[in-house]
Amino acid sequence: MRVQADKIFVNLPVKDLDASIQFFTKVGFTFNEQMTNENATCMVISESIYVMLLVEEYFQSFTKKEIANSETSAEAIVALSVNSKQEVDEVVNRALNAGAQPFNEAIDHGFMYGWSFKDPDGHLWEIFNMDESGFSQE
Repeated sequence: MRVQADKIFVNLPVKDLDASIQFFTKVGFTFNEQMTNENATCMVISESIYVMLLVEEYFQSFTKKEIANSETSAEAIVALSVNSKQEVDEVVNRALNAGAQPFNEAIDHGFMYGWSFKDPDGHLWEIFNMDESGFSQE
């Protein structure tokens, strides 16, 4: 049986929810107000992709594991596909102007172009554009 999910909700711990909302608003994201309170907010990536930004104490209530120290370890990289190389640059530049730290330099593989940043909580974000016709059909 094949799993077929309709939506994805990525959950990320944040130290300061208001600061995170301000940062991601400057990057260009919107939020679902119905799923927002003092502990969490739902950042809308698309009609089927969401990132739940959860205050660390609230995030901790969902797991018995220790929250990873995002300054010294990476548990995940949130990778978002956009429509063009220009859009990659626009999103990352907005993030850097809003206070993100650069993570990797832009990389152009011809069929795929990507650039990444570290958000104020240390989470890694890769923004990329991929031309799937660049893959061989072996």
